[in-house]
Amino acid sequence: MSNGFFEFSTIEKELRLDPRGFIAECDHTLNGRLTRAAAKIATAAKQKPVVLLAGPSGSGKTTTAHKLAEELNWIGVGTHVVSMDDYFRTVDPETHPRDHRGEIDYEAPECLDISLLNEHFSDLLAGKDVLLPAFDFVNQCRDNTRVTPLRLRRDEVAVFEGIHALNPLLLGSAGEQRVYASARANVRDGQTLVYKGTWLRLTRRLIRDSKFRGWGGEETMKVWANVRRGEKRHISPHKSTADIIIDTALAYELPVLRDFALPLFSKVPAGCERESELREIAPLLERFPSLPENWISRRSLLREFIGGGTTC
Repeated sequence: MSNGFFEFSTIEKELRLDPRGFIAECDHTLNGRLTRAAAKIATAAKQKPVVLLAGPSGSGKTTTAHKLAEELNWIGVGTHVVSMDDYFRTVDPETHPRDHRGEIDYEAPECLDISLLNEHFSDLLAGKDVLLPAFDFVNQCRDNTRVTPLRLRRDEVAVFEGIHALNPLLLGSAGEQRVYASARANVRDGQTLVYKGTWLRLTRRLIRDSKFRGWGGEETMKVWANVRRGEKRHISPHKSTADIIIDTALAYELPVLRDFALPLFSKVPAGCERESELREIAPLLERFPSLPENWISRRSLLREFIGGGTTC
């Protein structure tokens, strides 16, 4: 294994010789990345107590944010994790951005209440109180009955996690630390590409949508082209501004995800965007050996997608 890719033959060999040891080694490697990231955040915490954590769909942002918080707490930095999803504006068909098909584009940063976010960032940096909002996803509106007060004390940081956290519409001052998380590793067999990192993220999301949203696979694949379009337009261009980049990919995860995902990949919707590419994925995923889900630690980042995890 090296930066940027996993070697397929190495995964096969390690799972054959010592699968539990390989799982532990991979978890240890990712935990090391998180520990180093937390140490860097802690060093600048007094001057930059607002941390913006971005990443594309399926990158493991939520778990990464909570694991960073846990690491920061261990070294004496109090942490508040805030989901930027709660800053969505109440959906208004008249004013919400539209995609190329004329449908509401939920991937656009303008779906967020940018002015409120920037106000809260400024207030937190100034040591003032803010009232964190809550969004009602069922009714697609702000829930004004649920607000959470927050004021940063000495030696505390607030980690705001969301796909648009690094967008230049937000803050842009010297008062924040910027983190980008994504599953960045491709799987190769020599010089042959076996599985793309973007497919890994799709596989993660496909399973999570099935387990936690009740989607049958078709729904995720129908929106995937627009998700990727939004990433290229609104997320990837800003990753170069990150102070810290965390690769959340685990070399053992495709053998775990395999049996969850294959039934879902069998339901590629006819006529959907990227249909031919989506139909390529299942035969490639079938190449991986199968690894039992119950061998995976309940604290693994992978549990964000397959369930059964513990709170950090």
